[in-house]
Amino acid sequence: MSKQTPSQPKQHAVFDLVKREEQRQKEMIGLIPSENHSSEAVRSVLSSCLSSKYAEGYPRRRYYEGNQIIDEIEQLAQERLKKLFDVPHVNVQPYSGSPANSAVEFAVLEPGDTLLGLSLSSGGHLTHGHPQVTFSGRFFKSVQYGLDEQARIDYEALRQLALQHRPKLIIAGTTAYPFTLDFAKFAAIADEVGAYLLADISHITGLVVGGEHPSPVPHAHIIMSTTHKTFRGPRGAMLMVTKRGLAKDPDLADKIDKAVFPGLQGGPHNETTAAIAIAAEEASLPAFKQYAQQIRKNALSLAAALQAQNLKLVGDGTDNHLLLLDLTPFGEGFGTQVAFALDVAGIYANRNTIPNEPCSPFYPSGLRIGTPLVTTRGMKEAEMVRIAEWIARVVKHIKHEQLPADRQARQQFLKDFKLRSAQDEVLLAIRQEVKEMASQFPLFAW
Repeated sequence: MSKQTPSQPKQHAVFDLVKREEQRQKEMIGLIPSENHSSEAVRSVLSSCLSSKYAEGYPRRRYYEGNQIIDEIEQLAQERLKKLFDVPHVNVQPYSGSPANSAVEFAVLEPGDTLLGLSLSSGGHLTHGHPQVTFSGRFFKSVQYGLDEQARIDYEALRQLALQHRPKLIIAGTTAYPFTLDFAKFAAIADEVGAYLLADISHITGLVVGGEHPSPVPHAHIIMSTTHKTFRGPRGAMLMVTKRGLAKDPDLADKIDKAVFPGLQGGPHNETTAAIAIAAEEASLPAFKQYAQQIRKNALSLAAALQAQNLKLVGDGTDNHLLLLDLTPFGEGFGTQVAFALDVAGIYANRNTIPNEPCSPFYPSGLRIGTPLVTTRGMKEAEMVRIAEWIARVVKHIKHEQLPADRQARQQFLKDFKLRSAQDEVLLAIRQEVKEMASQFPLFAW
């Protein structure tokens, strides 16, 4: 091997970091419900020659030459998804979920128009109209609906908001909501006020495909989904226009396509398009239905095991792939400390607000956890019980670590808490137990 000269790039540093990250994922347990692993086939095309080709435009309507094969790849992805979801139109070019939602809003709304979405604190997403800080909240009049006392969407209150504000777009979608969405009720409300209905199913797409959650296709006009999460594909997104959508607006598909390109994006990521095509084919196989079933079995098992450990769940359970731990019995804002401590203990989840959050989004009182990733690794109900036991041990071990009331003191407290946790013998002992179990499972077992 020739000796490396100073002019040669030192690539080994990046490769070493990638290896370390892969080892971290193998040795830890991932419970973030928006994360997942994909198959070797999906991953193989993400580093292919496809990433070096520009393909602005759509199949047979490109602004660059040399896209004959890229056209075939994109059309294959479109056709597979049309068949999988039984929809007449699919766009696979959005870079991710947030730009895809923005494209829908850009397509069907004018600045100042009203949209109706689930509030962030109730389990909605930033792009569903969160005020002031997002595109959807700054350029449109945003009205936010919420939950009832059982932590379920309050459809009657939603209807009254719709009748009062007459939104042009209603968004049926969530990012931290553990229960079934009633798309038929959403559709009835949208029809009553003449609104478009967008179903954001990013979190539950795999469950919809696997028959574990009702489909929005008969009810929504537009469907948006990311292509990772429960769908187990690459990091990307897709927009679908339904037959119902075209019946309401014959130009809707064209509006969506123009909003994506040239409205908000440039050239698509061809390698992601190819990976979506592979993921769509995988989702059509019988094994994917088994996978979706196991996600829910694991979520139900994890919920029951956590409750057996006397931990409180928002809404007392889950219907889908995720659940929210309500940690207010241990103190306001306690989700922050638990998330940090669990990471030291070998389990990574994300701190999250809960309905009627008593603290703040910066120091939330909940923990959002889900089962897509651990299910992809091949874990089942028995492992969910062990995971719940570890979570309970961590929570009870740090229950004395309370946020100061003074906001300025909180940052220093959390900085000190992280340093203490990194050397905590109890947390490090749990980490070793987690490592022993997690290392028995591959990153992708299907």
